[in-house]
Formats: sequence, C-alpha cells, structure tokens
Amino acid sequence: MIGEFEEIVLLAVGVLHGNAYGVTIKEEIERRAKRDISVGALQVTLRRLEKKGFLTSKHAEPDTTRGGRPKLFFTMTAYGKKTLQEALEVRIGFWKSLPETILKMN
Repeated sequence: MIGEFEEIVLLAVGVLHGNAYGVTIKEEIERRAKRDISVGALQVTLRRLEKKGFLTSKHAEPDTTRGGRPKLFFTMTAYGKKTLQEALEVRIGFWKSLPETILKMN
C-alpha cells in the first residue's frame, strides 16, 4: 500500500506523461487536489517513490533559462502503475461497500 500523497504524486506523474518534473507535478497536484504542497515535501516523496521502484528519473539537457541546470523528469514504472491499480481497487471496494444510508447523507 502507498499513502494518499504518494498516490496523488504517482497519479500526477502519470497525467503529465513525458512532462513530469518538479514544477509541473506541483502545479498539477495543486490544481487538481486544490491544496498547496511544499517543494520539499514533493521532492522527498518523489525520491521515496523512486527508491521504492514506482518511478524512474532522467535529467534533460541543461537549460539556459534555469542557469544551466537540467530539469529532472520522472516516469512511472510498470510497478508504479500496478500499485496505482491496486490502490484504485481498494478504494472502489470500500465505495461499493458503503451502506446506502451513508451514501444518502447530506
């Protein structure tokens, strides 16, 4: 199992397929989840997901607009995709098991 923030980060990397680096991932999460996240929390999570084998990273060519620093792009691995599918199945199972009275609550 993965934590909620890890799941959101993995999903953002998948959505941004081919264009997932720190800034775009942060913006995607903030836009979709409507919550602010710190760069530090994101970077720690990206590294943890990479260490677990859910993501890989690759440096792009140096960028003159970034003072010569290259962007670090992230890609979801097959293991990351499998983990997201399992997380989705767990959530769907819970949703399907909610009693009708809970679903009708205001």
